[in-house]
Amino acid sequence: MSGPSVSYLVPVLNEALRLPDAVRAALAQDHDGPQEVVVALAPSSDGTEEVAARLAREDARVRVVENDATDIPAGLNRALEASTGEFVVRVDAHSELPAGYTRRMVGVLLETGAANAGGVMRAVGRTPLQASVARAYNSGLGLGGGVHHGGLAAGPAETAYLGVFRRSALEAVGGYDETLRRGEDYDLNERLRAAGLEVWFVPDVEVTYWPREAWRPLVRQMWATGVWRGEMVRRRGRSRLRYLAAPAVVTGLAASAAVALTGADRRHPVPFALAHAAPVAYAGFLGYVAARAGATEPADRLRDAAVVATIQTTWGAGFLKGLLAGAGTTVDRSRLRRHRALPRP
Repeated sequence: MSGPSVSYLVPVLNEALRLPDAVRAALAQDHDGPQEVVVALAPSSDGTEEVAARLAREDARVRVVENDATDIPAGLNRALEASTGEFVVRVDAHSELPAGYTRRMVGVLLETGAANAGGVMRAVGRTPLQASVARAYNSGLGLGGGVHHGGLAAGPAETAYLGVFRRSALEAVGGYDETLRRGEDYDLNERLRAAGLEVWFVPDVEVTYWPREAWRPLVRQMWATGVWRGEMVRRRGRSRLRYLAAPAVVTGLAASAAVALTGADRRHPVPFALAHAAPVAYAGFLGYVAARAGATEPADRLRDAAVVATIQTTWGAGFLKGLLAGAGTTVDRSRLRRHRALPRP
C-alpha cells in the first residue's frame, strides 16, 4: 500500500443500529494506503457499546475511544488524538460514504492544496416523513441550503459536509471547538479559511444522509441547531444573510399573533393590520413548497409543506434564543432517544 494513511473519525451516541454500516462503508473504501477507524463512543443506552466492541474484535483496523463529554466536537477531538492518519475523514453514523469517496477526496486535496474537501449531502428517506425531510434538504427550501446541498461548480467553498482533511490543517487550528454543541463543522471550516487555507467543494461526489424519522426528533434537532447557530452569531457579531431568513419568519409570525391577541389591528387598522402580511406571505411560500419540493401525491405535498414550516420555525425560534440569551446547556435531545436495544454479541 503506497498511498497516504487515512483515519476515519466516527463520533457516536445511541447509534447501535447505524454504526455497523458506517464502519463497514469506511473500511470498504478502495484507498491504496493504510486505513483505520476510530469510534468515539459516548455513554449510550441502546447497546452501542457492545456493537462497537464487536466491530473492534472483528477487524484490527477498528479502535474505540471513550467520549465521556458526549458532545460531537469532543468525540471528534478524542478520535483525532487517538488516530494516526495523514488524512482524516469525518464520518457520521447517519451518513453512508459512497464507493471511491476517500480516494477521490484525497486526490482533490493533493491536487488543489486545500485543507478540506467535501461533496454533496444527498438526503434520502425510507418512511414518508423521512422522505419529506429529505426533499426539504435537497431542494434548498428548508434552510436556504449551502453549496453542499446541491451546488454545481467545483471550487473553494464556505464550508463542507463532513469533509476529508489534512491532519496538519486540523492540528494547526486546534481541532474542533468543544465549547460548541452544534455547528462545529461550520466553525471549523471558518477557522480554516481564516488561517488562509481552502475548503474545496466537489459537486460530483454525493454522500447519503438519513434525516430524522419522526416529528419530535426533527423538532429537537432543529431547535438545538438553531440555538447554537444563534450562539455562534452572538459570539462573532455577524451572520450571513441566509441564516436570518428563518428568524425573520418567526419574528413576523410572532408579531402578527401579538397584534391579533391584543386587538391592535381592530382598533388601529393602519399600520397594525400590516403585521398580518407576514403569515399571508409565508402561507404563499408554503404553497410554493408543496408544489415544487418534488412530491407528486397531494398528501406528500402537504407533508412537505408541514416539514419545511417545522424546520424553519423551530430553527428560527432556536436561533433567536441563542442570539438573545446564549445557548447555555442546550443539547440536541434527538440524539438521546433510546433505540431498540440490540442483542448482546
